[in-house]
Amino acid sequence: MISSAASLPVEVLHAWQARFRVPIVEGYGLTESACYATLNPKGYGKAGSVGVPLACTQLRVVDDHGHAVPPREAGEIVLRGWNVFPGYWRNPEATRDAFKGGWFHTGDVGYVDEDGYVFIVDRKKDMINRGGQKIYPREVDEVLFAHPHVRNAAAFGAPHPLLGEEVAAFVELRDGTDVPPESIIAFCRERLADYKVPKEVLFIDAIPKGPSGKNLRRKLREEYLRRKGPSGPAAGPS
Repeated sequence: MISSAASLPVEVLHAWQARFRVPIVEGYGLTESACYATLNPKGYGKAGSVGVPLACTQLRVVDDHGHAVPPREAGEIVLRGWNVFPGYWRNPEATRDAFKGGWFHTGDVGYVDEDGYVFIVDRKKDMINRGGQKIYPREVDEVLFAHPHVRNAAAFGAPHPLLGEEVAAFVELRDGTDVPPESIIAFCRERLADYKVPKEVLFIDAIPKGPSGKNLRRKLREEYLRRKGPSGPAAGPS
């Protein structure tokens, strides 16, 4: 079985394989890369990784200045190769924004380990800026998924009057379970640095998803504003 389109939480991967005894091969790609750009080699995959670049694809991880970063350092994933599209149809401005120095900038943040395996961290635009502290929501998601009563979860940046953004999360509980938000926050506090711990956990029947199955954090921010108002929680100790 192949998994792509959205990052597969490691907890879900292990649970699937333990229950069905069927291996999952995780890959990564975009419409702009003609489907796959990376894929885990069968029998040699790494949990949490989307594999290695295909033979037709060159992949780099770069900083904000376009310079390649060392192994295990996060940066933006850029691609080039014959499978990467030449540009957006009748949209030269978008094409210029997407291509720099011949490399297509995906908008995805990730890193490459010492063996050349690629790991996706998050979407660049989804990064939470908490008073200058950069937090990738997927790291928080992974911890939330490890909670035994959580079926699905998504962290996002909630507006904060002093910090700009604060970490919050929407959570779907498993059927027949009941757990207070404070318990989930305490669970996260044992596993995350304090500034990454969600200060609010809100419950929702179903987290909105896009056509490809990805959690739509934008919709969650809209739902948060609908419930809480545009200013978010009152300022207090952080």
